[in-house]
Amino acid sequence: MTRLAASRHAALTAVSDARRRDGRIRDIIRAHRVFQGLSAADRALATRLAIGAVSARDLLDELIAEHARRPSSLEPRVRDALRIAAFESLYLETPREVAVSQGVELVRSVAPRATALANALLRRMGSELGPRIDAARAALAVRTGCLDELRLISGLPLWLLDRISHDRGAASATSLAAANLEPAPVYVFSEDRALLAPFSPLPTDLDACFELQAPGGLFESGLVRSGAVVVSDLSAQRICARIATYAPASILEVGQGSGTKTLIIARRCAADITAIDVLGSKVAAARGRLGRAGLGNRATSLAFDGTRLGGQGVPPDLDRLFDLVFVDAPCSGTGTMRRHPEIASALEPKSVSELAGLQLKLLSAASSRVVPGGRLVYSTCSVLIQENEAVVDAFLASAAGARFMRAGADVQSLPAPGAPDGHFHAILVCE
Repeated sequence: MTRLAASRHAALTAVSDARRRDGRIRDIIRAHRVFQGLSAADRALATRLAIGAVSARDLLDELIAEHARRPSSLEPRVRDALRIAAFESLYLETPREVAVSQGVELVRSVAPRATALANALLRRMGSELGPRIDAARAALAVRTGCLDELRLISGLPLWLLDRISHDRGAASATSLAAANLEPAPVYVFSEDRALLAPFSPLPTDLDACFELQAPGGLFESGLVRSGAVVVSDLSAQRICARIATYAPASILEVGQGSGTKTLIIARRCAADITAIDVLGSKVAAARGRLGRAGLGNRATSLAFDGTRLGGQGVPPDLDRLFDLVFVDAPCSGTGTMRRHPEIASALEPKSVSELAGLQLKLLSAASSRVVPGGRLVYSTCSVLIQENEAVVDAFLASAAGARFMRAGADVQSLPAPGAPDGHFHAILVCE
């Protein structure tokens, strides 16, 4: 009997825990003790398997259903194991015989009676689907793909691939699809490159921004918790760097989240920063991070609904004008799906429309806090026009946007293999 590798066992533990808790797979991987004892190679494989199985979940379930006799009768843990095994067999470079053998053992570990089913199903999928996926990858290396090909290599839903192709072109949709099941590059901000030596840092086009070639162990090092190193995608850091070039004396950040951009902006310029988020838990996390980084006196973090900035009952810290207002809007996250694999399964066209409505409300309300001659920065990590250019256009066409104008072209980055995430930002000037 083949022995089940620790990496596959760890991946199954994380995927099953994420399903039961309805949690984010990356958060679970980072905190789960089953990952702590793995070698660097095993941890990397376990992480890849777990994230891939979650990212391509809907497609994998469809493929499993096509090849299983009674897919509805599969127990949840068996389905988790089959997703992981199918992902490895179809999408990774593991020899298919090894992937199938390990997949069978993974199923055996949770349901011995399902071993024969797993063996037959995985072999059938490998022989029928493996060549199709390999052929699609080879074809898309030299041309743009049709939606069915893009779905097969990315695991993304057809409606979303169609929307991205319509908005950004077939070539961009093909690049995004090719990148979706690949590991994303790891970028960090640090003013001390020497701290990054164990992680093989490479410089980027931004000062103090590095791509880590060997990021394993970064979170365990304590550098991230202390604030000496900030993990943030290069495209997001470019937004922070651009904000800093304006050297504003005061900044209002709307949608602070856990404070990642706040940390970087505070290190890049001397502005007095006031930041808000609607969730008190995120505000508490941001305050803790800023305090540990020694920046607690540079930024004030408040729990407040940004859509109320233009109305009554605004707290004194917010009831004033700022040189620069930065709206880091909640969005679909379609530019970051390879980092946040739950996005694709949860997203629907209706939710994108609802987000666009919220984004316009936030931008309109925040605009009331910009000093004459000041700047209003609108940002998302989406690649969809409906959340980006269309929101800015709608704002500028409204009464609230009548005193603003674009300062240069909007900036949209798009995911591609080995490249940064998809982020958007527009700079508006108050006349």
